[in-house]
Amino acid sequence: MEERIKRVYIPMTETGFYILFCLQEEMHGYNVGKKVKEMTDGEIVISPGTMYGSLSKMEKDGLIEFVREAEKRKIYRITELGRQILALEQKRIERLYRNSKGESYHGK
Repeated sequence: MEERIKRVYIPMTETGFYILFCLQEEMHGYNVGKKVKEMTDGEIVISPGTMYGSLSKMEKDGLIEFVREAEKRKIYRITELGRQILALEQKRIERLYRNSKGESYHGK
């Protein structure tokens, strides 16, 4: 994995995290936004501009890929690189959580 990609995406914004998380299933931007809103009980709402800007950048950087078009909507899915970045971010978040609870890095 390129260091540049790690520097750009880690730490990840909540928006970026949720987009990659959702794209573990094939989905278009509108459905990603809907799912994120449901998952966060409405606390995170991704505007269309942010969504499509993020999808475009992630596709360009190789974290997601275009799969097909359905009903004039582009369907995307996470790539292997995207899975690696998502896993790194999940580990980072888990470490933050453990540390906030006073647990050691290796767990108790």
